[in-house]
Amino acid sequence: MENIRNFVETIKGIQMSQIIDIGIAILIYILFRCLSQSLAYFTVKFFKPKTKNKKSIKNNAFYTPLKVFYVVLGAYISLLFIRQPLQTPVWLNTAVDQIFKIAVIILSANGIANSLTTNNSLVNKLKDRMNPDVEDSMLKFILKAIRAVIYIIAGFMIITDLGFNLNGLIAGLGIGSVVITLAAQDTAKNLFGGLVIFLDKPFVVGDWIEVENYEGTVEDITFRSTRVRTFENSVVNIPNAVIANDSIINWSRMEKRRNKVNLCLDLDTPLEKVQIVQKRIKELLVQHDDVIDETIIVRFDNITDNGINLLVCSYTNSLDYSSFLEEKEKINFKIMQILREENVELAYDTKTVFVRN
Repeated sequence: MENIRNFVETIKGIQMSQIIDIGIAILIYILFRCLSQSLAYFTVKFFKPKTKNKKSIKNNAFYTPLKVFYVVLGAYISLLFIRQPLQTPVWLNTAVDQIFKIAVIILSANGIANSLTTNNSLVNKLKDRMNPDVEDSMLKFILKAIRAVIYIIAGFMIITDLGFNLNGLIAGLGIGSVVITLAAQDTAKNLFGGLVIFLDKPFVVGDWIEVENYEGTVEDITFRSTRVRTFENSVVNIPNAVIANDSIINWSRMEKRRNKVNLCLDLDTPLEKVQIVQKRIKELLVQHDDVIDETIIVRFDNITDNGINLLVCSYTNSLDYSSFLEEKEKINFKIMQILREENVELAYDTKTVFVRN
């Protein structure tokens, strides 16, 4: 409180020369603020001279942090300029220096972290040199871990700069480690679940999967959960621990799709007609372009209470669900046409009841 009172008294005793210095300081700040975008642009351009596209430069990971940095630098230089004329107290000077250092640390960490993406050319070059077979989802997970480490290091640097004893802090964390461990059990499970997903690679971003009563397309895999967009266009975040312990159906890895139809023909259908229908359906499937010939099965499968069961099974190259339904529809129409041409009826689920007098 006494320091603030002394500072207020200092302000009251300001002379004309000091007012001019304050005005110059304000002009310095305004100048840096107005030129921050241009300075950030030319700084990025200096380190990337081959980049000619303005949009690419402004989309650079360091552009926004640099723009903020030059505004902060303008404010810091302004305060440095009036430090001597106003004879500002030591505690205020120290606070300003610390704030500037903290701002530089945060902005530097932010720029470095934002540059660690799969779109970064340097990251892709390192990937190609170290392991070109690493998938984008695995690379994103690794980059997220590195970004987290960068922010943690920045946090420790700020704590150290503020004068806190890290040894005492670590000792305090050791005392509360049991509580933290109990509270972070689910987080640890999800983290290890995420590692299992990346190591086993049961799916990657973009795959169509079915897990834990949910079905949809994988949009993102994070430390804690996997984001899946369902076919109802809703988004569900499934914990990685649940996925790692559950059965996963990856529909995107199908090499072919099965089309299976059970035709129940009327019991009164002559066997000759059954054979003719069987033969014609098989010829139909052979002539169909998307059907794999060696997978075609058309068999007299069973005799049921309702009729003669004819099994029609084949695999198609149409992996996309909509195109598969389209091909399936064409085949079904042609099968119904064959049955009508041969005057063969499908059986219905009926029961005959005999009543005794």
